[in-house]
Amino acid sequence: MSLQISNRAARHLWLSKQGLSKPPTGPADPRATIQALGFVQLDSIQVLSRAHHHILWSRNQNYREPMLDHLLAKERAVFEHFTHDASVLPIETYPYWRAQFARRKARMDAKGWYAQAMVDCTDLNIKDRIAAQGALSTEAFDTKVDGPKEMWARPPHKRALDYMWYAGELATCFRHNFKKFYNLPERVIPAEVRAIDIPAQEQISWLCNAALARLGFATTGDIKRFWEAVDTADVRSWIANTSLIEVEIETAQGDWRPMLAPPDIAKTLANTSTPTSRLRILNPFDPLIRDRNRLSQLFGFDYRIEIFVPAAKRQWGYYVYPLLEGDRLVGRLEAKANRKSGEIMVKNLWRETSVRWTEARARKLDAELTRMGRFIGAPTILWDCPRQPA
Repeated sequence: MSLQISNRAARHLWLSKQGLSKPPTGPADPRATIQALGFVQLDSIQVLSRAHHHILWSRNQNYREPMLDHLLAKERAVFEHFTHDASVLPIETYPYWRAQFARRKARMDAKGWYAQAMVDCTDLNIKDRIAAQGALSTEAFDTKVDGPKEMWARPPHKRALDYMWYAGELATCFRHNFKKFYNLPERVIPAEVRAIDIPAQEQISWLCNAALARLGFATTGDIKRFWEAVDTADVRSWIANTSLIEVEIETAQGDWRPMLAPPDIAKTLANTSTPTSRLRILNPFDPLIRDRNRLSQLFGFDYRIEIFVPAAKRQWGYYVYPLLEGDRLVGRLEAKANRKSGEIMVKNLWRETSVRWTEARARKLDAELTRMGRFIGAPTILWDCPRQPA
């Protein structure tokens, strides 16, 4: 009979793996945080703080936004590429990521859309200009969208830059106001890192191992989706050559789901501590929130980001933050910052139906909003809704 893991124990382990079990205090070490998480998603939307900064702050509230820029542009301790979305990854991951460069290039070539952009931009001499002039952003080039200007339409030079970035032929060397600047990889990735040559199959095995190590327990699909850098067949082949054990995870709905785990899972569970009772405002792109199926199964929390949903059809709001308290997701917050005026406006607050919103819980949210205000330079908290949700 496979090991059965209660829902509570599964939540505790998952929170521990995600760096959300201990109080977010002590000296900030964003490099260590990114290494522990595997990657941190980048996103341009800034409502309180951009997703990548918010994710790092949630793990250590002494983190400040310039720290990540320093890791990328100065220390070269992280690099940017595409997991399930644009992300920063530890520089140590780079040798294991080359199969992803080839994988992304092959997929783009099969579609033909990006490759055609390279043909259309031949006269721009993009790589030659970067080689001669140094880092350039998309604003250094000028081509126009051919045809109707649809929402996701991109001019050829932007698609060509993306093509070379996805294929590993260009690298992000820094960002300015979130604008990406491209350079040659040999000017961005340290020489000793680029010199490491790992066979493609070993890259895949490493990625699968690293994914499961950060998940704690997983299905084949969970492992595939973690990086989105391996295919399902790759994961199955890797599993067939491991000593993983079968476990059953109790969901928040009370049923049991079969999953795989490392052989020492029982020892890991025994050494997993109870999460802090602190209340945290999580970003919609936080790794705890990103996999909606896993989130629902473990926490019974159904979440959908509604930034692309017409306002009249939204259930919650444009950008709504899940609220984590201890090992439970207890509510949702809609808030917006005005950094110029130094204010955070709380527009809406909802509790989960099974949660009683006590005064103690309200004070915890007050404290977290105050910490968020210090983080983003907006110390004044204004309420446009009741402090006690119905």
